[in-house]
Amino acid sequence: MKKVSFVVPVFNEQENIGEFYRRITKVMAPFPYDYELLFIDDGSSDRSPILLQELVDKDSHVQAYLFARNFGHQLALTCGLDHASGDAVISMDGDLQHPPEMIPQLLKLWEEGWEIVQTVRLTTEDASFFKRFTSKMYYKLINTMSEVRITPGGSDFRLMDKKAVQAFRLYRERARFIRGMVNNLGFKVTTIDFVAPPRFAGHSKFNLRKMLRFALDGITGFSRVPLRWALYAGLTFGLGSLLLLLHVLYVKYIIQDAVPGWTTLAAAEFFLGGTELLGIGIVGEYVGRIFDEVKQRPLYIVREHLVKNKDKE
Repeated sequence: MKKVSFVVPVFNEQENIGEFYRRITKVMAPFPYDYELLFIDDGSSDRSPILLQELVDKDSHVQAYLFARNFGHQLALTCGLDHASGDAVISMDGDLQHPPEMIPQLLKLWEEGWEIVQTVRLTTEDASFFKRFTSKMYYKLINTMSEVRITPGGSDFRLMDKKAVQAFRLYRERARFIRGMVNNLGFKVTTIDFVAPPRFAGHSKFNLRKMLRFALDGITGFSRVPLRWALYAGLTFGLGSLLLLLHVLYVKYIIQDAVPGWTTLAAAEFFLGGTELLGIGIVGEYVGRIFDEVKQRPLYIVREHLVKNKDKE
């Protein structure tokens, strides 16, 4: 019998866990598959770990990995993919914005031979105009710079064949942009469009700071173009500085009408200084990524593994 693994990161989702479990088990009931439901608790401070323990005690299909602290959504997904044992692995969020009712479509395409089935979020019913617009512009920007095409609107709701999961486990970088990493794998890929419903309960924990960090990880992880931009900017403004120097010499020695040029000098100083700082910042971001990688710290730390009828790990 084939086995399907579900990887579900949760962070302070006490209002959603019970409903998510009810709907996922209802969807899987008619299928002739064995399945496991892996919840990864990303350092929740609410009752999420208690509710997960209750599910584990009730249902042998359920396991939970409790992180020692909050490591972030991408590393929670990574933990689940590291421990999934199914022939197919479906990753999805626990807030029910990834509808469990779409699972039959994913499994059907997998049975037809597709090795990665990627869902594409057309829109979110309760998303603001600002979020929709910035998301659209971000994907245009990153696909302009990246050698690996990132699916616009691609979400972390996807099915991966066991072969693709095993290949994914070879990627161990710290700053993770899994949507790009999965696209970089290759394999036979197809997509399904969907409109994400509003959250069942609670509010999103993905604030603006996390969104910016996530976006920056995507750009720096899959493109060296910002470094080239810094180089091109340096060359351009270096040439501009040379032209300005020639202008100063012309005014001083040919026209002989040199006037104390505080405005020009100040503007040039601020402009060139700002450009230099921008270039240093871009280089610093890449150097910071190198620093994180060479430390070789663990990607995540599991405080407790909850599993029925076994000693807790």
